[in-house]
Formats: sequence, C-alpha cells, structure tokens
Amino acid sequence: MKTIRNKIIFLFAVIWIMISLVWLLMIYSNQKTIENYNEILHRYLLIKEVSQLSQDSINALNHYFINAAADSKNEYLVLSGKLKESQEKLIGLRNQNNIISLMNYDNMIKSQLESMELAASFFQKRNDTKASFLFNEAAKTSTYISETTLLLINGELETYVNLYKKIIQQSKDSVLLSFLTLASTSFTILLIFFKFSNEITRPIVTLTAAAREISRGNFEQSITIRTNDEINFLASTFNQMRINLKKLIAEMQIKAKVERELQEHKLLLKESELKTLQSQINPHFLFNTLNTLAKKAYLENAKETSNLIISVADLLRYNLKSMDNSTTIKNEIKGLEDYLTIQKARFEERVQYTIDVDEECLSVKLPSLTLQPFVENALIHAIEPFPEGGDIAIRIRNQGIQNIIEIEDNGPGIPHDTIQSIIKGEPQKEYKGQSTGIGIHNVIRRLRLFYGIDDIIEIESIVNQGTRIILRLPEQKGD
Repeated sequence: MKTIRNKIIFLFAVIWIMISLVWLLMIYSNQKTIENYNEILHRYLLIKEVSQLSQDSINALNHYFINAAADSKNEYLVLSGKLKESQEKLIGLRNQNNIISLMNYDNMIKSQLESMELAASFFQKRNDTKASFLFNEAAKTSTYISETTLLLINGELETYVNLYKKIIQQSKDSVLLSFLTLASTSFTILLIFFKFSNEITRPIVTLTAAAREISRGNFEQSITIRTNDEINFLASTFNQMRINLKKLIAEMQIKAKVERELQEHKLLLKESELKTLQSQINPHFLFNTLNTLAKKAYLENAKETSNLIISVADLLRYNLKSMDNSTTIKNEIKGLEDYLTIQKARFEERVQYTIDVDEECLSVKLPSLTLQPFVENALIHAIEPFPEGGDIAIRIRNQGIQNIIEIEDNGPGIPHDTIQSIIKGEPQKEYKGQSTGIGIHNVIRRLRLFYGIDDIIEIESIVNQGTRIILRLPEQKGD
C-alpha cells in the first residue's frame, strides 16, 4: 500500500531532482561564460603587466643611476626579475594570429633586459658614457614595447571579437533558457501537484459529503473510495461506523420506547405508593417518636446520639413547613445549623464550616429553605467526592439597603457554562443520584418572585480554588 507519506516523499524527490538539474545547467552555462571571459581578461592583463613592468624597470634603473644606493639597486633588480617572469608567461598567449607579433615583442623585452643589465654593469664600473648610451637604448626599447602593447591589445580585440559576440549571445541565451526552464519546470510541478492533490482531496471531499449526510441523519448512503493509501482504510472504517451507527440508533429507539413505557409505569406506581405513604405517616407521630428516642438516648448517656436525633427532628419539622411561607434569617440559620450538625456527624472531620451573621440581619425576611439547598449543593459537589473533605463558610452582613449572603467552599469550582445556566434558573443534573429536597433553580425562582427583582444572585468560581455564591437581598425586616 502506498501511504500518503511515501507519496509526499516521492513528490519532494521529483521536485528536488528537477530543481537540481536546472541549477546544474545554469551553473555550467555561467561557468563556461566566466571561464572564457577570464581567459581573455588574463591575456589583456598579462600584456598590460609586461608593458607596465618595462616602464617601471627603466624608471628604477634611472633612479639607481641618480642615487646609487642599495635600496634603489634592489628595487631595480626586483622589477627586472618580474619582467623576466612575465616574459616567460607570454608563451601561453601565442596563437595563429599573433605568433609573429609576440616573437617580436619577446625579442624587444630581451633586448631591453640585456641593455639594462649592461648599463648597470658599466655604471658599477664607473663608465658613465657607455652606461648612459645603453640606458637610452633600453628606454627606446621600452617605448617600442609600449607601442607594441597597444598593437597586441588591438589584435587581441580583433581576434576575440567573435568570442565576445559569442559570450554576449550566451548571456542572452541564458536568460531565455532560464525563462523557458522556469516555465517548463513550473508547468511540470503544477501538473504533479494537481495530480497529487486530486488523489488526496477527491476522497476527502467524498468523505466530507458522507459525513454531512450522516450528520443530517441519513445513514443509507454507502461510501465508495478506490485508493491504495490510508484514505481507503479511513473510508472503510467510516463506512463500517455508518452501519454500526444505523444499527445502534435503531436499537436505541427500541430501547428508549421500552424505557419510556417502563418509566411511565414506574411513575404511576411511585405516585400510588407516595399517596399511600402520605396517608399513613403522621408527622406528629414521627416527631414524638424522634423525641422519645432522643430522651432514651440521653438517659442511656448517649448524649451525642441524643443531640443528633434532636437535630433531625428539628430539621424535619422545619423542612415540612409550607414552601410558600416566609421566614427570617434567624430561623433559617437555626435550620441550617441542624442540617450541618447531621452532616458533621456523617462526614466527621472531613467537613468544616463557619457561620458568621451580623446581629442586625437576623430579622431579615426571606423564603424558607433558601440557604440549605446551596449548602447541600456545596457538600455534594465540593466535599463528598474528595477524601480530604473541605470547608464551607456562610457569611451574612448588612450593606445599607441590601443584605449580603455569601456561601463559599474550597472545592474544584464550577464551569462557566454551568454558572450561566444556574443564574438563568435552569434545572441542574443530579450528582450520583443525589439532589436537594428543593432544587437550586427553584430557590432562585422563589427569591426572584419574593423580592420582585432578577438581579438576586452572583456566582464567583475559580478552578481548583473554590466557589462563592452571593445573594443580594433587599432590606425586608420581620417581626
């Protein structure tokens, strides 16, 4: 199976080879042009160098005659030596067009060198007459050399004029070749990319269309892709998933229908049982029984059990009051303390709580069972799931025309979406089958109806640091 990775590697290799060939072709063409140009330039420079050394050596010899110092002599010897070296290099410049001229040029250089050597020899022997005569001969020869240099350069220009034209034409051809090569390479790469992208995108488009149909609930359309790479495997898997989803949805529909019928039967049965239970249970009998158990536990010296039973009885009595009745913060705190006493006995040291209430807030009116659902929610979500437990703080204070109730825990926090849902008063999912006797959304709805305002609750939550619920209650005093 050819994988997409192998196809990409092959495509990269083909493009790299094409670019390398174009690059080598351009390098070879430029190199040939540079070599031809350097050869001509080397010939010009060598002829120019010989002419310049001829003049410099005459000047050095003249300086030596004027100032017979060791430095002047050394300078003359160095320049004459360089002139000899350049003379030897002239052999490489010979061709059919300049062989005679170069031979004469070579003889003139030899004549100048011999005249300069003899002049220097006679000068050392203090024969100034012969030295001056030979120096003049050497100077004349140097002048001839300069003139011949111009003739040689002119001859070189005539000889290589065709080569110059060829170099210029090569330059133009290189530009045209570069353009044609770029165009052909770009077109070839475009074709390769088109074929390669078409092999990948066409199956993906087919898969996308199939996914769109499945998202619309159409599981009947089969997916057919004929490739020899990973997309074929993906299409086969996707097709099998479509078949499995179709079967699963059919099974879920049947199961949902059965469960709905079963749930209806359960609700009818539960309602019937609840009515029967309500008709049998007498709340006063239950209170009396709990009080009897509390007194008996106290007499048996089980004071903690006695206090716990009393808290259960008081909490049950408070919770069975009508939901439509209002109460005060004082009564609400008393019921909350009974509830927390029971939870403290259940969780022991895993739960810690503090209640801080301003005295002037105790008579503030609010709907009954307002605080307990928030505290119970904190216990269920922020303390019960964690072995180390947690802390709950209830703070109530007066701020002029408002009474602020804060319920804070150090649990894992609440997601932003859930906070927005709570503030909107939407019902929340139960946690592991647990829920408060009255839902948070019902508490918020009752508070808004009770005070006639919507801006009643604020929730601040930080991930892994805790949650703080703030209730802002308008000032309403009770008796």
